[in-house]
Amino acid sequence: MREIGQKLGEFLKTLLARPDEIMLEVGAGGELVVARLRAALSLLILIMPLAGMLVGSPIDEALIGLGAAVFVIAVSQFWLALARSRQRYPWLPYATGTYDITTTTMVLALLSMGELPAGVNSMVVWGFYLIGIAMTALRNDGRLVLYVGLLAIVQYASLVWAVLAAAQSPEHLLSVEYGAVTMANQIQRLMLLALMTIIVSTVVYRMQRLVEMTGTDGLTQLPNRTWLLHRMPRLFDAARHDGSTLTLALIDIDYFKRINDEVGHLAGDRALRHVVAVMTGMIEPDEWLIRLGGEEFVLVLRKPVGSAWERLDNLRRAVAESRFVAERGAEPQRITFSAGLAGFPNDGADTSALLKRADRRLQQAKREGRNRVVARDD
Repeated sequence: MREIGQKLGEFLKTLLARPDEIMLEVGAGGELVVARLRAALSLLILIMPLAGMLVGSPIDEALIGLGAAVFVIAVSQFWLALARSRQRYPWLPYATGTYDITTTTMVLALLSMGELPAGVNSMVVWGFYLIGIAMTALRNDGRLVLYVGLLAIVQYASLVWAVLAAAQSPEHLLSVEYGAVTMANQIQRLMLLALMTIIVSTVVYRMQRLVEMTGTDGLTQLPNRTWLLHRMPRLFDAARHDGSTLTLALIDIDYFKRINDEVGHLAGDRALRHVVAVMTGMIEPDEWLIRLGGEEFVLVLRKPVGSAWERLDNLRRAVAESRFVAERGAEPQRITFSAGLAGFPNDGADTSALLKRADRRLQQAKREGRNRVVARDD
């Protein structure tokens, strides 16, 4: 029982946590997919009342559906334009999720004004609740799934309560076309909404765990190269929008092969974790330390090259002063690193260009004796 509780707690903690940068980047692409799907579905919504009129549906009901379809088409184009924008809007998935659910509720409410059972027994329109919840999976954000699912449950439960309260007699809850409104049937629908929310939440949870494994370095628990390649385009866009600069620092631990040869690979891994612990203890919220592989790291700073050089030199001195003890009783070892800096946009407009320029300056630091930070070419 305790194990089940721990797993449930981990499940909820993961869902409610802010997704990492890879998930956010994939989710931004998912928002565009959802926007396109919404635009396509809005055209189908337009066909439904027209088809209903051809087969003899009531004119007033068809007109309600037609008006709703025109409104949905117009708004779906607005959401599509925002999703296509290069600028990322963190609030957009929540706004569109609210729109999807609330629009469904509004259409059901309009149907109930014509005939009470139509508002709560219309299977076709009610099905858009399930579609709205299912589409949140494409945004890769567990918080969004839970929000949209809960919103659907609350809004539909409120609609059912309003319909039951508006019925002046049991006959008002009977319909030749939509059947009888029963509490058991409505509870089943609410349970289906909850079940769909749980299923989609589980899918997103599994996706988050898989992305965690691909975007995190197993030894140091730092973000890895995959994370860097997904994160940097967003940082570039933000820097262009704000007119600010970024600096990428390529860091290489000096003579790391010698450390492995002298104390062994296991102690070498501990040496890497030691260096990471020193640096992560000093970096600021707007700085990101990434392990590229081996003894190479990248530090991304929202600073111009001059300020970043001072920052890296402080880190370099801190690492050198914090001696590493390979094992109990062993002599403390001095570990140093060399680094090369490259600034955006002056030294490059993309990640590849910045890494090349930073590597050139890193090699210069090694030629000049290591244990130094180079920010300018010879």
